[in-house]
Amino acid sequence: MPTIQRFEDILGWQKARELTRLIYTISRVTEFSRDFALKDQIRRAAISVMLNIAEGFARRTDKDFARFLSNAHGSAAEVQSALYVALDQEYIGQEQFKTAYDRSAECSRLTFGFMQYLSREVDAGH
Repeated sequence: MPTIQRFEDILGWQKARELTRLIYTISRVTEFSRDFALKDQIRRAAISVMLNIAEGFARRTDKDFARFLSNAHGSAAEVQSALYVALDQEYIGQEQFKTAYDRSAECSRLTFGFMQYLSREVDAGH
């Protein structure tokens, strides 16, 4: 595996950026945009995925990085849960829901997998 030089090189961060862009796009629609609490919460959760990956990378230890990836993983689940609220309130349709849910699931898988890898490295003493 090539060495990661910048957080922007991390696939999970790249996918989290795409997720954040999508969440901002779908939460701009009239009804969704007027639900300030949900709009703010889902946006903050999506942003949190990106920010936790970047901050964890900057910590420079595998243990700290794994902890921040765990936070990112949790934030991706928060996005998924908020998407159900948006769907139930009919702010988004089933297709938008599926697209955004799938993107957040991809972020979740990537961060969880990276977190497990780093945890193994810590356990092995590397």
